[in-house]
Amino acid sequence: MPGAPGPRRTWGSPVWCSRNWSGSLIVASLTGAFGSSFLYGYNLSVVNAPAGYIKKFYNETWERRYGFSVDEGTLTLLWSITVSIFAIGGLVGAIIVTPIVKFFGRKCTLVLNNVFAVAAALLMSLSLLAGSFEMLILGRIIMGVDAGISLSALPMYLSEISPKEIRGSLGQVTAIFICIGVFIGQVLGLPEIFGQESRWPFLFGAIIVPSLIQVVILPFLPESPRYLLLEKHNRRKAEKAFQRFLGKEDVSREIEEVLAESRAQRNTKLVSVVQLLRTRAVRWQILTVVVTMGCYQLCGLNAIWYYTNNIFSESGIDGETIPYVTLSTGAVETLAAVSSGLVIERLGRRPLLIGGFGLMIVFFAVLTVSLTLQNTVHWLPYLSIFCILAIIASFCIGPGGIPFVLTGELFQQSQRPAAFMIAGTVNWLCNFAVGLLFPFIQAGLQTYCFLVFAGVCFAGAAYLFFVLPETKNKTFHEISQAFAKRNKETLEIKWKKNINVTTTCKIIYTANENITFQCL
Repeated sequence: MPGAPGPRRTWGSPVWCSRNWSGSLIVASLTGAFGSSFLYGYNLSVVNAPAGYIKKFYNETWERRYGFSVDEGTLTLLWSITVSIFAIGGLVGAIIVTPIVKFFGRKCTLVLNNVFAVAAALLMSLSLLAGSFEMLILGRIIMGVDAGISLSALPMYLSEISPKEIRGSLGQVTAIFICIGVFIGQVLGLPEIFGQESRWPFLFGAIIVPSLIQVVILPFLPESPRYLLLEKHNRRKAEKAFQRFLGKEDVSREIEEVLAESRAQRNTKLVSVVQLLRTRAVRWQILTVVVTMGCYQLCGLNAIWYYTNNIFSESGIDGETIPYVTLSTGAVETLAAVSSGLVIERLGRRPLLIGGFGLMIVFFAVLTVSLTLQNTVHWLPYLSIFCILAIIASFCIGPGGIPFVLTGELFQQSQRPAAFMIAGTVNWLCNFAVGLLFPFIQAGLQTYCFLVFAGVCFAGAAYLFFVLPETKNKTFHEISQAFAKRNKETLEIKWKKNINVTTTCKIIYTANENITFQCL
C-alpha cells in the first residue's frame, strides 16, 4: 500500500534500517574512502609484487653511476628504506593534519590532499624512465604524507556526518577500502597485468585514478555539519548538510544533540595536543587510542602485507604460484572487513576488538609451530598458508578498522583533531618500526618471529578487556561519561525537577571510587 510503512527487520542492529543511509551519505563515504584509505591499502601492497624488478633497477642504477654492483647488505637496506619511508611521510601527514582540518574543514582537506597523491604518482611512475631510484623513494615519502592526512581526516569526516546508529558501520568503510586497496594492488601486480619488468611503473601511475575521481565528486557533497556548526558557527549550512546526509527535512533533533555537546564542553575552541595530553578528563581515552593504534600496527599484519612473498617462499610455495596465493590474502581481508562492517552495530566494538586479537594469538602460535616443523611433514606449508589467511581475517574482523572508529568516538568535537594527531603519530611510528625492523627480526628469530606479534596481541586484548567500555549507539557525550569514573573526573548532568526548574548536578568520582553529588 503506497505510503504505508513496510515491515521492520528486528533481528539485527539499526545498520539494517535503510532509512539511516541516504544517497549523499553513501556517496560521501565511498568517494572519500576511494581517494583516501584505498590508496593507503594500495601502497601497502603495491611494492610487494615488483620487489625483484625494483631491486634490479636499484642495482643497475648503482652500477651505472659508480661502476660496480651494490652489495647485498646495501641493497637490502635501500629496499627496507623504500618500504618503510612511506611511514615517515605518514607521520608528517599525521602531525600537520590538525591545522589543516581546522582551517579547510574535513571535506576540503580530503580534496586538497590529492595534490600529494598526484605528485607522488608522477615521481614514482617516472623513476625508471629517469633512471633515478631517489625519485621512487621521494614519491613514497610524499605518498605517505597523503596517507597520514587522509587516515585522520577521513575517519573524522565519517564520524561527524553519520547518525550514531550507524557510526560504527560507516566508520568501517575506512577499513574496508584499505583492504580493497591491498587487494587491487595485488591484482594489478600479477604478471599478466603490471607485474612485469617493463610495466611496474604503471603500478604507481595508477594512483592518479582514485585521486581524480575524488577531486571530481567530493566537492559537490556537504562539509561535516558538526564542523560547520561547532567550529564555523554556521547553523544554516549545518542544517543543510544534515538534511543532505540524513535524507530528511526535520533535523532539529540532530542540531540540538550537537548543541548539547557544545554546552557540555562550555566552548568549542579546538585544543592543542599538549592541552589534550594535560586534560585529566580524557587521559584514559588517550591511553586507549595509543594502545589500539599501537597494536593495530605492531600486531604483525603490516609485516605480512609487506613481505608476503618472502613468507610464502619460506613456507615452501612454488615461486610461480606465490602471486596467486598472495591474491587470496587480499580477498580474505576484504571479505572479513565487509563482514565486520555488517555486524559491528549488532555485536559492538569491544567484542570484535578483543575477539580479533584473541584469534590472532591462536593462529600466530599455530603458524610458528607449522613453520618450525614444515620440513618434517609435507602438508605443513599448506597449514602455514591457512594460518596466514586466518590471521588476516581475524585482524580485519576487529582490530583492522575499529581503532579508527574509536578515535572518532572517544573525544568531543574540540578534542578530535588533536586526538587524531596523537593516534596518527603512534600509527605511523609503529608502521615505520615494523617495516624497517621486520626483515631483521625475521632473520634473527627465524620461525619464532611471530611469537613477538602474538605477545603484542595478548597485551592489547588484555588492556581492552579491562578498560574499554562499549561505545555502540552512544552519543559522544555519553561515551565521555562512560570514562568519567576511570578518569576520576567531574561530569555535569542536568535533569528536570519539575516543569519550570532545572537542576544541575556534578557527579564526582573520588580516588576511593565513592560517588558524591553536588547540586546547584
